[in-house]
Amino acid sequence: MNARPRRRRLLWALVALVAGIIGTGVVAAPALVQWLMTPGAPFDLVAVPPPPDYRDDGAWLALPTSADEADVALAELPAARAPAVDVFYLHPTSSIAPAWNAPFDDPQVRMASIRGGTLIQASAFNGVGAIYAPSYRQASGSAFTTPSVDGDGAIDLAYLDVESAFVEFRRRAGAERPFLVVGHSQGAALAARLLRERIAARPERALLVAAYLPGALLSSADVGGLPACATRDATGCVVSFNARGPAWQPDAFELDVSTTPEPHQCVNPVLGGAGDDPTTREQHAGAVFFDVETPALLPAFAAARCRDGHLIISDHAPVPWRDLPSAILLWIMGGQNFHPVEVQLFYADLRADAARRVAAFLAPPAPH
Repeated sequence: MNARPRRRRLLWALVALVAGIIGTGVVAAPALVQWLMTPGAPFDLVAVPPPPDYRDDGAWLALPTSADEADVALAELPAARAPAVDVFYLHPTSSIAPAWNAPFDDPQVRMASIRGGTLIQASAFNGVGAIYAPSYRQASGSAFTTPSVDGDGAIDLAYLDVESAFVEFRRRAGAERPFLVVGHSQGAALAARLLRERIAARPERALLVAAYLPGALLSSADVGGLPACATRDATGCVVSFNARGPAWQPDAFELDVSTTPEPHQCVNPVLGGAGDDPTTREQHAGAVFFDVETPALLPAFAAARCRDGHLIISDHAPVPWRDLPSAILLWIMGGQNFHPVEVQLFYADLRADAARRVAAFLAPPAPH
């Protein structure tokens, strides 16, 4: 008997079983998913997957020297031909296996990281920069949602890869090139640590155009004292937000990685600045979903306003059907949690925001 159809039937059976269990209300969706992805053994540094060698192109999901998913672009949102800046991008959690750290080179994990990261997120920045996206030994999502000593060990290992990748990124790109740091969810949490421990207090800070870190609750202290971007043309600052609905209630999937009592940063990507002024759907530049059958720019898609560190989406057009795993993920998260599509919802706005900040950074000094 062919193994592929059998595996496929088993997968669908599992999906149906999970949906049935959740549908009964016996087990809450967040608790069930937490249980499924929580490792059953302590973190063991001896047993972790082998580390990536970032001198090898195979350790990267996207590079300017390769044709990859980060290059995808719509006709009305073309990729830059000769960008003057670079983008260091960190993908979100893409493995739900019950292991403290996923192998960076596992084919299924790599495929999920590309589809859920470089394709639908990193590509938002190819209009201004050359994309460098490392694969890394990502930590289990439970390490972030349920903090523990074991989880801390897994996060430290993932960060070790990220810092190593950043060093190689700067070597490849050139030490004098301006750059953006971009990450979502786990990628945002690790990028915040990179800013705090590696960039903010070093000469590289002078070359940081901006950091885009949606999907994690962060304060200024968490990113090394970098401020939230206050205006559209501010540079050396952070654009961070967590998209939720007006009736949203915190649950196990809230990625609060902040270590200080400081207020969480929130920058509305439509406004390009911190503050709680509301934006209407008419002001919204557009959502883009590259994981649909026919990707298209969807302008006037969402109205939003920063509130208590979250970006509250008060009104939005229907999120298009993408595929079953994506639909299940959004359903598990709940109708008021837009975490899985935060970048896609504000794709064109983030793209335009990055273009303004790059232009401001590269502009010659004003004459005195």
